[in-house]
Amino acid sequence: MTRVLALAVLLTVGCGGGGETPRQEMTQRQRDSVIGQSRLPGAQGVQGALSAADSAAARRRLADSIAQN
Repeated sequence: MTRVLALAVLLTVGCGGGGETPRQEMTQRQRDSVIGQSRLPGAQGVQGALSAADSAAARRRLADSIAQN
């Protein structure tokens, strides 16, 4: 009886989580950045769009900070 119980405990513990780390998902911005840095056709366009978005966000932040003062 104790052997059966010991075997059940070992099987339960042995079938645990597997130790795999969860995969972290990339944001859309991170994916676009990777594509923009690649040699794929159109990658320069993606990089240009990211730069334009960064510039627009910086202008918005500046306008918001001026409007709050």
